[in-house]
Amino acid sequence: MLRIILPAYNEEAALEKLIVGISVAMQAAGLKYEIIVVNDGSKDRTLEIAQNCSTVLPVLVIDHVHNRGLGEALKSGLKRAAELCNSGDVIVTMDADNTHPPDLIPTMISNIEDGYDLVIASRFVTGAKEYGLSAHRKVLSRGASILMRTLFPTKNVKDYTCGYRAYRATILQNAFAIYGETFICEKGFNAIVEILLKLRCQSLKACEIPLLLHYDRKEGASKMPIMKTILRYWALIVHQLIASRNKAFIA
Repeated sequence: MLRIILPAYNEEAALEKLIVGISVAMQAAGLKYEIIVVNDGSKDRTLEIAQNCSTVLPVLVIDHVHNRGLGEALKSGLKRAAELCNSGDVIVTMDADNTHPPDLIPTMISNIEDGYDLVIASRFVTGAKEYGLSAHRKVLSRGASILMRTLFPTKNVKDYTCGYRAYRATILQNAFAIYGETFICEKGFNAIVEILLKLRCQSLKACEIPLLLHYDRKEGASKMPIMKTILRYWALIVHQLIASRNKAFIA
């Protein structure tokens, strides 16, 4: 069983297209799936669209009445998926703005079946391309990944900040058993890095596949607050280094 988590905030323009695209790709691949949409206090029709989709497709809706941030939306979705999953299941996270192509999911599942615990759709491996991404977003993502690779090297991982990932369900279930509600403490985009850093303590076996990131499909402005995100990256780094010194994490 595959569970696909979509944290969504004001994604009325893209959400239905993405859900239909995922359904078509999963049916073509013969994969049994469920989509978990976490509406994070949207002020548009995101919740209504997700609920309408749930009447005709395998969509489960989690509603945050107020906006709590990407980290909290991811935590709600991952926690629910971990509770529902059996040991052989897979959990996928992807952006809800239709910039991540669903047809990568079968390849990600295949890699999990080959023994990997985590598969990342990476912008930094041969064959990857980015369409429509601004220069400052490219600099931020590359700078963050270089810094994280230097300080917290993880075998076979170059892209620390892309949220398009497939996880073996058991590795997330173990993480929630270890950390509980503190598995994801970051409220914003930095939660994507935090998840990876905390999974490293489980002798994580990871790999990457090339991502064709279609940011040109995104409608509306980016929701990432650049300066706040940079500051939170540094705070996360300091916290992780202190925790490592205190042997709270096993790298």
